[in-house]
Amino acid sequence: MKSIGVLMTCPMHKYLEQQLENHFNLFKLWHCNSSITEFLKTHQGNTIRAVVGNTEIGADAELIASLPSLEIVASYSVGLDKIDLRKCEEKGIRVANTPDVLTDDVADLAIGLILGVLRGICASDAYVRIGKWKDADFGLATKFSGKSVGIVGLGRIGSAIAKRAEAFGCSISYFSRSQKPFANYKFYSNIIDLATSCQILIVACALTEETRHIINREVIDALGPKGILINIGRGAHVDETELVSALLEGRLGGAGLDVYENEPEVPEELLGLGNVVLQPHVGSDTVETSDAMADLVIANLKAHFSKKSLLTPVI
Repeated sequence: MKSIGVLMTCPMHKYLEQQLENHFNLFKLWHCNSSITEFLKTHQGNTIRAVVGNTEIGADAELIASLPSLEIVASYSVGLDKIDLRKCEEKGIRVANTPDVLTDDVADLAIGLILGVLRGICASDAYVRIGKWKDADFGLATKFSGKSVGIVGLGRIGSAIAKRAEAFGCSISYFSRSQKPFANYKFYSNIIDLATSCQILIVACALTEETRHIINREVIDALGPKGILINIGRGAHVDETELVSALLEGRLGGAGLDVYENEPEVPEELLGLGNVVLQPHVGSDTVETSDAMADLVIANLKAHFSKKSLLTPVI
């Protein structure tokens, strides 16, 4: 398989890059100093049969059209919003992602963000470091155990978050496209009703046109001035302008965010808020999970080029 051309769209996990170089003829799109078209002309775009992308750069219609020999897009992520799935279907291009292996890490971070916001972990850490504890106690925080938790999207990650929150004695409810037969949690067919009923609202659904800005002013106001919003989904799930306004005006109690609308840009207004915990989109970024995701990308590519079934097919 060493002769098979694989295009990597941007820097990812070093282990993944090494494995791709070991097994395939790897091209790196970020080495391009000109247009994609010029890059592909220089690097024989017609020999590239696979694309490996992620949540930053996937495979849009322009890239797909530039690669006449493209057979498969293997995403180093579970999200598919950076891949033009319709164009892939039209051209018969296979698509694979990396579900399951990152579920635990993302769910763990969601709980960490909740604790970070409610218990003021980041703020109290800073309080100790700058010496303020010598002058006065930090003050009271808010309890997590026993809170009502609403989850937007009860898929793999949403379900894993629910199990963890249950261990804290939280009541669980959820909003989804349809009621899940396996879940014993209260189902809401209207996201406003879910936001009204819970104290902590967690966004864990896939990003689609239907879920873009699903967290809007109405949802935020329903969650209210004591409510906490957690987003470990995608930045575009939340109307960021409305989120910032609600936090500044006290219409929302706090937020824990791992994702943003215009990454890596973060609204400057959020940086000085003590009731907000910010992470740089690291939901699945542990050594163990990153290695497992890389192995799954390689396994899907090997399966495809060996004419075997994909391990985690999307198309």
